[in-house]
Amino acid sequence: MISTLVLGASTNTSRYSNMAMRSLVKHGHPIYAVGKTGGEVEGVQIEKTINQDWSVDTVTLYLNPLHQQAYYQEIIQLRPRRVIFNPGTENPELYALLSKENIEIVNACTLVMLTVNTY
Repeated sequence: MISTLVLGASTNTSRYSNMAMRSLVKHGHPIYAVGKTGGEVEGVQIEKTINQDWSVDTVTLYLNPLHQQAYYQEIIQLRPRRVIFNPGTENPELYALLSKENIEIVNACTLVMLTVNTY
């Protein structure tokens, strides 16, 4: 199973980050979640900050590029294998930083990837 950090997590069930969290849990993937308001989804605590002790394979983004800036260095320090840029999160500035660190950049939808078994 692929350990995943959902960045931009929300308790609002109409948000794609929430749908992704529920789908990741359903598919048995261990997840971490960070969101500005905290809370809990499917037994997963939404933290307000990234814990550098987390072992993260994949970061899936649900933040627009302006809000991603605060997390650039924290994402890189986690040393994930890949970062998924969900629709609306595309960010050439972050692509460049990740590329320098040999972190894979994936422009895709986590929900679709899980549905078609390409996650």
